[in-house]
Formats: sequence, C-alpha cells, structure tokens
Amino acid sequence: MKVISEPLKDCFLLEPTVYGDHRGYFFESYNDLIFTKLTGLSPVFVQDNQSKSSKGVLRGLHFQIGEAAQAKLVRVISGSVWDVAVDIRPNSPTFKKWFGVKLSAKNHQMLFIPRGFAHGFITLEDDTIFSYKCDNHYSHSHERGIHYRDMELKIEWPIDDMDVKLSEKDMILPELHEIESTL
Repeated sequence: MKVISEPLKDCFLLEPTVYGDHRGYFFESYNDLIFTKLTGLSPVFVQDNQSKSSKGVLRGLHFQIGEAAQAKLVRVISGSVWDVAVDIRPNSPTFKKWFGVKLSAKNHQMLFIPRGFAHGFITLEDDTIFSYKCDNHYSHSHERGIHYRDMELKIEWPIDDMDVKLSEKDMILPELHEIESTL
C-alpha cells in the first residue's frame, strides 16, 4: 500500500499493491500496521458497510457529530464512483475545502476520510458496490448532512443534476452555512 496524496489535512488517497496475472488479482485492502506507518493514524474500525446503487445515485453529504463522529476508509468493489470528502472541522487549515476523486474497481484506490469530514459519492456505473469501514458505530441521533449543491462549497459533480437520484432525506439537507454554528 502507498499514499498517493494527502489532498486535505488528515485525508489520504491510498493505493494498495495489487498482484495480478492471467488468473486474476490479489491485494490486501487494509493492514493496520502499514496504514499507521504511512499515515501516522491508527483508527480502530468497528463497522463495515456496503451499498449497491445504479448509475446516478448520489449519497451524501453525510457525517456524524460529537462522540459519534466517524472516520471512514472507502473503496469500490464493483463499478465506479466520484467520491467527495469535505473538511468541516472549524479549526482545520482546510476547513470548507473539498476533495473529489474517481474510485473504481479497476483502479483499486481507497480514500481515508477522518472524523470531522462530510462524505458523499455519486455512482458512475450501474451495479456499483461501495464499501466503507467506520471507526465508530452509526448513530441516528448524531447523523447530519449538507446538501450536495451547497452554494459555498461549489463541489464539481461529474453528472448533470437531471440525472442525479437522491433519497428524500438527501433532497432536503441544509447548506453548510445553516448548520456551521453546530459543528
């Protein structure tokens, strides 16, 4: 595994070492010793989640607050996504900055998103399977979100709004300025 970049403070784009031949491939998707050596961080993952979505499904931007905040290590098992992390830590040097990257089953890249970030993705292919490890359990009462078209963040999503499929919950998420005082 290697760190490709640290696009935002404590947020790492990672690439595993893939061993492949005519039979297929093998890679270690996570090793705590290597991860800690590369990043200086040592999250303890307690929950794994997986979703399957058709092309154009946008999930996010989601986060949890307080003691339920979560760090995530995300990757794509099948298909591809445009994955976005937004630093919403008020005291961070990258506060209100976002990073987007194409994660796919072909490139095997992973994104580590630290606590204090909002996260979302849009699927670029049908039958995309997205996986994420979390270092804290899901808590409905601590769940929050930011609308994907936040006017201040100006995230560049690669799909026209007409093709975006949102949940009812994500359609009505507030903009960052509406919840900034609660962060």
